[in-house]
Amino acid sequence: MRLWIGNIAPGTSDDDLKAFVKKYQHELECEKIEHVEGSGTHPAAILSFTGGTPLMLTNLALRLNGMYWNGRPLRCNTMIR
Repeated sequence: MRLWIGNIAPGTSDDDLKAFVKKYQHELECEKIEHVEGSGTHPAAILSFTGGTPLMLTNLALRLNGMYWNGRPLRCNTMIR
């Protein structure tokens, strides 16, 4: 299961991302983070999770989508397969 988080602040560390998502869904364990720079104005990250259920990941994406974090509104989407 993966979560795409777009419009993160440039230079956001993996540890910051892990702590942020853990705050809102502690049962999901982030095992890998892939940064997607794009054009550089709206960086994104793809977080891969273990544990939990697809419903937990969907609820996390709904909770974080539109939330302001580090002065930027986040855009989130799930990638479950």
